[in-house]
Amino acid sequence: MSNYPFQSPSRRQLLSLCVAAGATGLVGAQEPIGTSHGEDSLHGVNVKAFGAAGDGASDDAPAIQRALDAAHAAGGGTVYLPPGRYRVRSTINVPDGITLRGSFGCVPSHAGLRDPGQAKPGDDGTVLLISTGHGQEEGPPLVTLNTNSAIAGLTIFYPEQTTDGAPVAYPWAIAMRGKNPAVFDVELLNPYQGIDASQNERHNIRNVTGQPLCRGIWVDAIYDIGRIENAHFNPWWNSHNTVYRWQTENGVAFTFGRADWEYVLNTFCFGYRIGYKFVQTATGECNGNFLGIGADDCNRAVLVEQCAPYALLIANAEFTSFHGDDPTMVEVRPTNKGVVRTSNSAFWGPCNQVAKIFGEGTVAFTDCTFVQWGKEGDRAAIQASAGSVMVRGCEFLLDKRHIFLAEGVRSAVIAGNLFTGPANIENLCKNDVQIGLNASSGP
Repeated sequence: MSNYPFQSPSRRQLLSLCVAAGATGLVGAQEPIGTSHGEDSLHGVNVKAFGAAGDGASDDAPAIQRALDAAHAAGGGTVYLPPGRYRVRSTINVPDGITLRGSFGCVPSHAGLRDPGQAKPGDDGTVLLISTGHGQEEGPPLVTLNTNSAIAGLTIFYPEQTTDGAPVAYPWAIAMRGKNPAVFDVELLNPYQGIDASQNERHNIRNVTGQPLCRGIWVDAIYDIGRIENAHFNPWWNSHNTVYRWQTENGVAFTFGRADWEYVLNTFCFGYRIGYKFVQTATGECNGNFLGIGADDCNRAVLVEQCAPYALLIANAEFTSFHGDDPTMVEVRPTNKGVVRTSNSAFWGPCNQVAKIFGEGTVAFTDCTFVQWGKEGDRAAIQASAGSVMVRGCEFLLDKRHIFLAEGVRSAVIAGNLFTGPANIENLCKNDVQIGLNASSGP
């Protein structure tokens, strides 16, 4: 009798049969889930058991959907896509409690490759080649996630996307609905629109890379905390053709509407018109915790049209703004009545100004470093026209105009800062402004 109760002869036999079935990928599609003929004990239900080819030519969407529906009918689990290129010509719905998983155990990347099929054999992993939704920006999303469902470990690629001129519009690659939908270890290589993380509760987005061309991640109508971690958008698919130029003039990496304490950690984008955009929608506006975020070479690293009074808390961030009209790190529009607080962050690109503040809310910079500004004209690093402003414990590394407070500013505290050269603060405000305990390197 075995000393290992979980390894009885019948159990060992069942496992060996399941592994063999998963390895061949040629098991019968009519067999019930949970038998050795439909399930891979290491990965879950194998889509090849339902007729998927993974050859880059056959339409595998129906087989993938059959596998998802069968797993759901059996009570939940994982549907596994072995390494291969799966042509998808229709939308996919991931039912409640189901994970659609590819072969990657880490976030994939195809840096410098227009087509992941150009990778060396064995490096390609699981790739979805999308041939649906062409020209339909408002069409149904490619993949819809539902309550407790997830997509993980694969690359989504649009082989028919153009590089010459404006990109072809497509619907969202992934839409997150229900409760607790998740996206893990996914490369959005070149979608027109990446992830629609709206109308759900407690979404979880972790380890996502790629180059969404028009919109990266959209968050709205979130009344229970959402999470976004390690989402990095870089121009690795295309950084030199006219489609990339269109992206820098029009693209938005992250957009936040109504979200109640969104948690965003270690996110990054490069080469967009706007890095992080905060807007008011019919459901409200955003408040949240944004830690370790970055935006390089964006015309507006952060654009706040509206945020909640509970504040946007931005910490340990880095921003640069190089190109386009009037490059600016942070712009707060006149429509904003909320609170924006940025601490321990670096602003270092050759922009025109670090911040333009027009809103009636409060904007604060604490323990920040301002390296470059004044690329075009004699601009102050921080320009405030309205609202309340706090600049405390910051360091200005250029001997240029540092802070400008217009007459319309409601109140301000400028204290404990280090200035290169004499402190250059122009104060036209007639309201309560406290300036003191600042130090400069000049007379």
